Amino acid sequence: MWSHFARADEPDQEFNQKQLDTFHKRLAILIAQGINPQFVHIANSAAALTNNDAIKNIVRWGIGLYGLSPDVNTLGRSAKLNLKPAMKLKAKLHLVKDVESGAQVGYGGTATVAKDTKIGIITMGYADGIPRNTNNLAGVFVAGKRAPLLGRVSMDQFVVDLGASSTAKTGDEVVIFGDGSLGEYTVDEWASAAGTINYEIVTRIGQRVPRIYPRG
Repeated sequence: MWSHFARADEPDQEFNQKQLDTFHKRLAILIAQGINPQFVHIANSAAALTNNDAIKNIVRWGIGLYGLSPDVNTLGRSAKLNLKPAMKLKAKLHLVKDVESGAQVGYGGTATVAKDTKIGIITMGYADGIPRNTNNLAGVFVAGKRAPLLGRVSMDQFVVDLGASSTAKTGDEVVIFGDGSLGEYTVDEWASAAGTINYEIVTRIGQRVPRIYPRG
């Protein structure tokens, strides 16, 4: 027997307790009729983290499995919840080139370089799950530094501002997002830069992106 909270990411919302009370009543009716469900479940990640009464013999550990907060606004960020982000997204620099001040970057020339710099082209785009509407509050971590996004995300690539003094070179590995421990952008930062939630960032990564599952 199972159900699903509609507002578990709002732990102070009264509707959560109403749902739980209804669930308990329905379960009692089943038991009174001699039906004893082997598995009873209603807690998702948010409820499991905030409501002990909702934890039965199964918990649906959804976004928590990624080590991410169910809602950074109402529950706080991962660290506050003792969660460690588990997913890291990597790509490569397809090209590094010098550009002069005033150069326009990307479709529509939506970004203009303010000073002489180096730009890098990353081999991922919205066909791989990188949100097209992401702004320059996100980017990649390469050669020990953050490189913010420049212009629009394209289908198969996007551009970042490496900075004039960057030592990054063509073929280098970049971290698009990680747990932030090395200074890389996090999933939550990408979500904020794209005007969405962390769930969407981690679940939209396309099938052509290889998955590696570390063990141990």
